[in-house]
Amino acid sequence: MLKKLKELEDQSRQSIAGVNNLAELKEIKVKLLGKKGALTALLRSLGTVAPEERPGLGREANILREELERVIELKESSLRDLVKAGQWEQERIDVTLPGRPIDSGQKHPLTIIIEEIKEIFYGLGFQVAYGPDIESDYYNFEALNIPADHPARDMQDSFYLNPQLLLRTHTSPVQIRVMEKLAPNLPVRIIAPGKVYRRDDDATHSPMFHQVEGLVVDRDITFADLKGTLLLFAREMFGSDQKIRLRPSYFPFTEPSAEVDILCVMCGGKGCRVCSNTGWLEILGSGMVHPRVLEVSGYNPREVTGFAFGMGVERIAMLKYGVSDLRLFFSNDLRFLKQFG
Repeated sequence: MLKKLKELEDQSRQSIAGVNNLAELKEIKVKLLGKKGALTALLRSLGTVAPEERPGLGREANILREELERVIELKESSLRDLVKAGQWEQERIDVTLPGRPIDSGQKHPLTIIIEEIKEIFYGLGFQVAYGPDIESDYYNFEALNIPADHPARDMQDSFYLNPQLLLRTHTSPVQIRVMEKLAPNLPVRIIAPGKVYRRDDDATHSPMFHQVEGLVVDRDITFADLKGTLLLFAREMFGSDQKIRLRPSYFPFTEPSAEVDILCVMCGGKGCRVCSNTGWLEILGSGMVHPRVLEVSGYNPREVTGFAFGMGVERIAMLKYGVSDLRLFFSNDLRFLKQFG
């Protein structure tokens, strides 16, 4: 029995020494010290030896068990150290390598255009005014000479919250709110940038988009003042050699009214696919403030006149940057947005 214990010790030490991973070590521990292990089997065979030899053999077997447990524990600790060392090596950082570039935030292209529009009109003595996105039917339509049965309401498919409240369809209500506050003081010279909402959604329309409304009210304001202001704006925004063209149009809150075109930014007026070979691109609507709009806002239309205009910010941005699909401005695609840094 003593010889078998010695042989088991030698074999066990060799097996433990040759282990390369924790899984193998666990298997060896079970084979040696488990309920069905080799040492356990030897202890069970003590019943076959002489009674006087059993205590000594049992003592030797327990000593061997303790020794094997100690050797296995040392081997396990050594293997765990090797695993940790490998992990540290994988996670090691070379501090001499150059750092990774960090993307910096930048302005959205629509924000850039709005700020550029503001700067242009600041230079002309305009102030910036704002109004609520949720408007009453009165400010959005009636005060702008669009009564309940007016066919112009069909031109704007609106988001109504209840019969009297809606998401504004244009920034023109800001005109009324400003004139109500300032009347009868003169002059009135404001632009009103902001979000507007209509039931549109395609490559050139969005259910939410941005407009900038402009308004001037004073004595002796003429259509020539409107044309001169818009020509200066076009040249500041699209280049000093830019030209504009005014075409008769209709808006309920201005009379007379005009659509404003600029020379095509792609072909310079020669005619191309973008401008349908006309050489011109529409950028905004404008006109002289309707006398009734002045009157309901607190001004005497026999004493003062004014002009107004409204432009879509997305439209201006598409023309300035050559963007063909308006939806790109709202897609949050960083590959697109990074081009305007």
